[in-house]
Amino acid sequence: MNKPTFTACIFVVASLTTSFASFAANIPLASVKSDVSTLASDDMQGRASFTPGAEKAANYIAKRFKEIELTPLKDSFKQTFDVYVRQVTSSSITLNNKAVPMEDIAVISNSPELQWQKSDFTHVSNIDAKSDLRSSLSKLNQQGGNHLVLVDPSHEKLFKRYQAYFAHPKTKLDDTDGGSLVLVLTPVKQPEHFTVSVKTKIETKKLTNIVGVLPGKAKDDESVIYSAHYDHLGVKKHPKKGEKDIIFNGADDDASGVTGVINLAQYFKTQANNQRRLIFVAFAAEELGGFGSQFFSTSLDADKIVAMINMEMIGKPSKFGKGKVWMTGFKRSDLATIMNNALKHEHKEIYADPYPKQRLFYRSDNATLARLGVPAHSFSSTQIDKDPHYHNVSDELKTLDLRSMQKVIETIADASSPLVSGKATPTRIDPSKVNQSGKIF
Repeated sequence: MNKPTFTACIFVVASLTTSFASFAANIPLASVKSDVSTLASDDMQGRASFTPGAEKAANYIAKRFKEIELTPLKDSFKQTFDVYVRQVTSSSITLNNKAVPMEDIAVISNSPELQWQKSDFTHVSNIDAKSDLRSSLSKLNQQGGNHLVLVDPSHEKLFKRYQAYFAHPKTKLDDTDGGSLVLVLTPVKQPEHFTVSVKTKIETKKLTNIVGVLPGKAKDDESVIYSAHYDHLGVKKHPKKGEKDIIFNGADDDASGVTGVINLAQYFKTQANNQRRLIFVAFAAEELGGFGSQFFSTSLDADKIVAMINMEMIGKPSKFGKGKVWMTGFKRSDLATIMNNALKHEHKEIYADPYPKQRLFYRSDNATLARLGVPAHSFSSTQIDKDPHYHNVSDELKTLDLRSMQKVIETIADASSPLVSGKATPTRIDPSKVNQSGKIF
């Protein structure tokens, strides 16, 4: 081979530079700002599930998908479904013929009515001072069924947390009776007699995912999902006297992620070269337990989903720097390897989740699809270990770094390009190594 001339070398370098420059995504900052500002505005009233604010947010996202000229998954961008909301309305318990005080009772039930007594009920568990309350309840939740759980008073602090959690309305995707947990804080270990009486109100309510599709040009039977949840916490129900800010705007959680979904849809539509089908989803009810993603997962064949890129709180600089993004479940598939190979020429990378103790892999909508074997991961930038705004009314637009957020979205666009082009397919997640969701709560 002839040695290249100096002029030829300049041409090659220039060509490569041009190629790389054109490859790098360009997400307009103005569009990012417009979308996140709208979704995090006071007008949305915190986007709590089952509220006009959530409906308003859903309408906005559907409008943006229509403007981008995405295709509905079916007849509409709105994927509406029923859920079942249950609330314990009364409970009374006796142990050895003595009434248990209400402050020592915690109940969650999927049945309209419970009537138990020792003569006909055998599922009694005892959690003593040496036992782990959290893991014990997790096992019962996985098992399902009806359980009376006698909890040693040494666990009072954690018991009170479960009590507060159970006191709020709980949602299920179906109306089957997955079981009930009745917890009693008591030193009694083996009661000679007990009675349990519980009534639960169960209501059917509607939720809505927003789903838009960019059909694939060659591999339309293979899908890449870009997702985020649009719901948040609404408004404070019991504000302090004189408290002015009562709206949980959820700018970072997760108006930022939904903004990422919208702007990636806009970007890939403009590129008009996706070989695989791209599905853009804004999920409902993540804050209630991931019911939007659970229902969505029933509408597609999981074996034909190549990957799920779920964006969760991307509005602030990460511990790795501005515009840097990290991924949960880093080693559960080789998606990170594929994405980092695509970013090498830009000297960027997707980082591993720096907060493994927080179990973030299970705390967002990716977990539902991961349980089906999909390489489903969440992408984030927020320093969750010390963010003072997380789940507070102070999570507002002014706390975000929009340029960092813009760079995160651009990085995700570039990193996922081998998926979009059909040139790479990540390994599947092993469902047997993913914790299953509970049957009771």
